Amino acid sequence: MVAREDFHRGQIAVQERFDTRRLADTLAASELYGPEVHDAARRLIESADMVFVATADEQGMPDCSYKGGDPGFVRVLDDRTLALPSYDGNGLFATLGNLQVNPKVGMLFIDFEHGHRLRLNGEAFFLDDDPLLAEYPGAQLIIRVRTTLVYPNCKRYVHRLQRIELSPFVPRTGAEPPVPSWKREDWVPTAALPHDDPARDPRRPEHPATPDY
Repeated sequence: MVAREDFHRGQIAVQERFDTRRLADTLAASELYGPEVHDAARRLIESADMVFVATADEQGMPDCSYKGGDPGFVRVLDDRTLALPSYDGNGLFATLGNLQVNPKVGMLFIDFEHGHRLRLNGEAFFLDDDPLLAEYPGAQLIIRVRTTLVYPNCKRYVHRLQRIELSPFVPRTGAEPPVPSWKREDWVPTAALPHDDPARDPRRPEHPATPDY
């Protein structure tokens, strides 16, 4: 069998070991497998309130980060482009730092209520003056992803979960999010916080349900 260009030799070797080569080729030949965001993928992305984002540094050391927001916080700008906000976190900037040196990105969307999964690969970048910043209150930057591969994932092992509530920390128009309590713990001196960090302001309340970091 001639190797499909969709898979590298490592993938093909394991496919042949477990006799899934024909199945993999069938998926890769379907309309659900390709560089464009098809309609089913768009519906899942635009309803998502979370996504897992994988990046790597210059040496290929991987990192995976959870990104959350209100439903629809990841936007499909066209059939090859996504946009998502970068909100305040722990200050490490593992994801954005990796994208500075390696634009390759992998994204995993999961709908835990219905069991759907979607995998997406692409190349990402961000600009200081992205016009979408004005549409995302509280966002520090906007990450844009140019898709290179989009395909659904087997959903049989997705545990069914229900959303209890949306995070009160997601920035929203007309509301100031509470301060995460870990930024006021003894091991975080105030001087270590960014100069404009709300945790520096003693008048800003913490969220009562915030767990320890």
